[in-house]
Amino acid sequence: MHKLIFLLTLLNLLATPIIRNEDPVPVYQLGDDLSWASKDYNDKDWSDTKGNTSDKIFWSRTRLDLRPVENKLMPLGLQIDSFGAFEVYWDGILIGRNGELSKNGHPEKPGTECSYYRIPDHLISPGLHTVAMRSSQALHPEVQRSIGFTLNNYNTLLTRPLITMSYMNLMAGAFLIAAVYYFFLYLNSKRRQKDILIFGTICLLFFSLLIMEYLKFHVVIPYSEFFIRLEIIGWLTFANALLVPWYFIIQFNFRKGKWLMGALLLALLFLYWWNYGHYDLTARLYSLAMLIAAFIVVLNGIIQKEKGGFIALAALLASALVNKFVVYDFGLFISFTIIVLSMLYLHSIRTSVIEAEHQNAVLLSSRLQLELLKKNIQPHFLRNTLTSMMDWVEESPKEGARFIQALAAEFDIMNDISEQTLIPVTKELELCRQHLSVMGFRKEINYIWEQNGIDETQLIPPAVIHTLLENGVTHSEPLSGNTIHFILQYSLLKEGHQYAFETIAKNRQIMTDRTGGNGFKYIKARLTESYGQNWTFESGSTENGWISTIQILK
Repeated sequence: MHKLIFLLTLLNLLATPIIRNEDPVPVYQLGDDLSWASKDYNDKDWSDTKGNTSDKIFWSRTRLDLRPVENKLMPLGLQIDSFGAFEVYWDGILIGRNGELSKNGHPEKPGTECSYYRIPDHLISPGLHTVAMRSSQALHPEVQRSIGFTLNNYNTLLTRPLITMSYMNLMAGAFLIAAVYYFFLYLNSKRRQKDILIFGTICLLFFSLLIMEYLKFHVVIPYSEFFIRLEIIGWLTFANALLVPWYFIIQFNFRKGKWLMGALLLALLFLYWWNYGHYDLTARLYSLAMLIAAFIVVLNGIIQKEKGGFIALAALLASALVNKFVVYDFGLFISFTIIVLSMLYLHSIRTSVIEAEHQNAVLLSSRLQLELLKKNIQPHFLRNTLTSMMDWVEESPKEGARFIQALAAEFDIMNDISEQTLIPVTKELELCRQHLSVMGFRKEINYIWEQNGIDETQLIPPAVIHTLLENGVTHSEPLSGNTIHFILQYSLLKEGHQYAFETIAKNRQIMTDRTGGNGFKYIKARLTESYGQNWTFESGSTENGWISTIQILK
């Protein structure tokens, strides 16, 4: 499709024009006299500028020097791009009207900015011809817009915009479907990735841009409302010029993204203020600012060896070349499409990376579940526990029954939480208390449990506090009075949530280095699984024993 549009543009540029004087200059005269429509009328005293005509009628005359017209171009048509309501005369013969001029006290009915007229065959011959226009521009008298003329086959003038519009509508439909798909993907995603929302918004804005650009072929727009459409197109381009670099910032992990986005926003606002009213120029400058910002991000991504950097760079270069050499009306959309396709490719790369991370997370979760179950069914633990249980049953059946109930309760909780990623903190604390009951029977030590400030609405990875408790039981010796004291303190900080777990006991000699223990590895793996890198874990000895601190960052 892009190749076809480019080919049509190229053919238009290469085609021999029908008019020898390709940029005919009209002359203007305020007033109303039907004799001014005559082909041979002497208009040498007329002005080259229209000026402010208020609500009065004025005339314009333009001479077109025709080449010999081939039969394939017949019937010949005239396209006029002009503001106002007017009547068109070809060599003094009325060939059409656009809108209605004010008459007998009735206000002007505005015409459209672009209109088409068939020239009678008997009025076509090589040489000079005069196009006279009897006009009024009451609704925008201050606008000094030049008159544009295009001569071509009449049917071609009418159908060429429709053909172009059909291709653009296909493109617009594709972007609308993409926008809806990515919005649904964002809404139904648990992670709610910002880049998906931005990409969907870019597709929707691009769809809207295409619709607004070619709305003039769907809806009759009076010249009085012509600038409203251009203003909307400008703001849509403004929004896309912001969002495209933002998307690349996310994809390529650009560290100074906020500064770049702030600078880009200020630059775009300055361009809007400085070039207000120059709509096409402003849109071009928006695109240029977007490309510069995107180039900065992509080049930085290549330096950082980010995936897809060279593809994005190639897309930006191709977009810049298209904007340079292709007619703006086509070049804007082709260049945007190239950029969006590169963004889609980057998204596919990111999706594959996320999928691989998800698969690794599933495997890690499965390993952690096995590790959690293994912690309480290891032969050493079961052998010692069952041996102690036999002694208690023989010496004190009642206490032995309590021992069995505590062990069963701990196993029940462990079984319930083994397949979960996050559990209520109350369930975790219950597991810790049951474990202390079991170990109290087994080691015949007085374990004291204390908890302060616990927020029961919080969730926590399973057996994290339990693992710290196990380390305290295993690597500590009781104080005088045969006691070991455990204190869990919860705090809500500016940075996030904090759990401080303190063991008040004598540290055994083997506790001099716990950094490489399997228990700490389990804790770190669980925190990474649930919170990514948004956590900290510290552990070390104190004068009273040992303290471990877990912070879950916002």
